[in-house]
Amino acid sequence: MILNLDTSFQPLGANQIEFESFVFSGGEPHIKIKTDVKDISEVTVTTRIKSFNDFGLLICTVDALRRSGVSIINVFIPYFPGARQDRVMIPGEPLTVKVYAEILNNLCVDKVIVFDPHSEVTPAVLDNCEVVTNYKFIEKVIQKIGKEVLLISPDGGALKKIYKVSEYLGGIAVIECSKKRNVTNGKLEGFKVYEEDLQGKDCLIVDDICDGGGTFMGLAEELKKKNAGDLYLAVSHGIFSRGVESLQEHFTQVLTTDSFKDLEGINQIKLSDVLN
Repeated sequence: MILNLDTSFQPLGANQIEFESFVFSGGEPHIKIKTDVKDISEVTVTTRIKSFNDFGLLICTVDALRRSGVSIINVFIPYFPGARQDRVMIPGEPLTVKVYAEILNNLCVDKVIVFDPHSEVTPAVLDNCEVVTNYKFIEKVIQKIGKEVLLISPDGGALKKIYKVSEYLGGIAVIECSKKRNVTNGKLEGFKVYEEDLQGKDCLIVDDICDGGGTFMGLAEELKKKNAGDLYLAVSHGIFSRGVESLQEHFTQVLTTDSFKDLEGINQIKLSDVLN
């Protein structure tokens, strides 16, 4: 059985377990399971985490299901919160991904499924973690683009994953790039493309997350300097905190999934189409 906490997000199927959720006046999330689940042995809870309250509702849901007699509980969180804070850069900061992971680990769920995590740290700190790769997502992206492209790795952190995508897709050529980030102020600088002439070939930048988009706009400018053709951007998790208009000035298409939120004015591939 499936319980989709975000009722507009149904990656594994329709909402089969009925519930009521709300927030108390003091700010605490709460849930009431309305379906009789005492004879249901396994439930998978899906959710999109955009705030700590969303995470709190998930915690309450797991507890409510367990108290109702469900013995096997799985959780699907495609965009795992805090995944980008997977190392301590400056003294005084938390290791945020581990904070979220330890809370979830203490619930002792049977499986935690994440989609294209930011790094190998997320599955390392999560108990019983199952990773869904971005391979099929990128395959569908290239089908939508409808022509041959080069795969662009925006930085060293993405390189290992992109070569695996390339292998899955039959050996599409990969172009390596890099950038520098000032750890004290977070600003990006020093974009570099490790290819002298792209000969007008179309390029697809592949990454896991787009937040403000500065990385991709800076890289797009460098790719054009190296004689790139049409530019495309595919990110597994589209946060787009500054909107997509500036990105669309640099890219022919920007593509993402519905792992974080529903979007308008952008080519969004549903995770239900990637998973099934």
